[in-house]
Amino acid sequence: MKIVGIIPARYGSTRFPGKPLARIAGKPLLEHVVERARQARRLAEVIVATDDARIARVAEGFCRVEMTRSDHPSGTDRVAEVAGRVDCEGVVNIQGDEPLVDPAAIDAVAAALEEAEMSTAAAPLRQPEDLRNPNVVKVVVSRSGRALYFSRHPIPFVRDVAEGSASEVLARFGFLRHLGLYGYRRATLLRLVQWPVSALEAAEKLEQLRALENDVTIRVVEVATAGIGVDVPEDVARVEALLAGVGVAGGGAGQAVEES
Repeated sequence: MKIVGIIPARYGSTRFPGKPLARIAGKPLLEHVVERARQARRLAEVIVATDDARIARVAEGFCRVEMTRSDHPSGTDRVAEVAGRVDCEGVVNIQGDEPLVDPAAIDAVAAALEEAEMSTAAAPLRQPEDLRNPNVVKVVVSRSGRALYFSRHPIPFVRDVAEGSASEVLARFGFLRHLGLYGYRRATLLRLVQWPVSALEAAEKLEQLRALENDVTIRVVEVATAGIGVDVPEDVARVEALLAGVGVAGGGAGQAVEES
């Protein structure tokens, strides 16, 4: 299966305008993401998808760039536009604000497309403060690794410790936090963006629920850690320290499909 990695990138960001071009350890954030993605063995090519000429000018120095419309409601729609005109059978949607995304996680998500129409990743939820944080999406899976449901609420409800602390709840059940790394068979992605917003998607504000409500099987691969994204300018120094510790090309790790 020919799979390409597509990185949606936009200039506008409420908390960090121009984030894809922010300098981290001497190069744009987006370039770090591209370099990590290129280490994934299952990707035939890595492409940046953007509607912004400033991003395109910079990214063309280190990656193939595909310009897109400016009215896309999500990164998934931007990725789908590019997938519709690229020679591929599958796509991995890679977040543009994850300079330490793990190439092995990308490969695992890509490999899962051999057995499922759609795939994604999850990591053990270990921090008590994340359990009830609605910005940390949880996922429950079947024995075979198929996604059963995604929620901003802690799932499952652990009845025996319902009134307990987050630490007590985590001690009773192995929760998984969803990561914003998605794989799609090309035909599935092109169908997905044509379907209307589903009831569960509208309730939770989670686009992957549209797929589940339309009977798309999502294979969830488990990775060791959740990784670190760049959300605000203050995150830059933290990421630079991590890059210095592991080496710019060293190992790292890789919520929502919305572009940050």
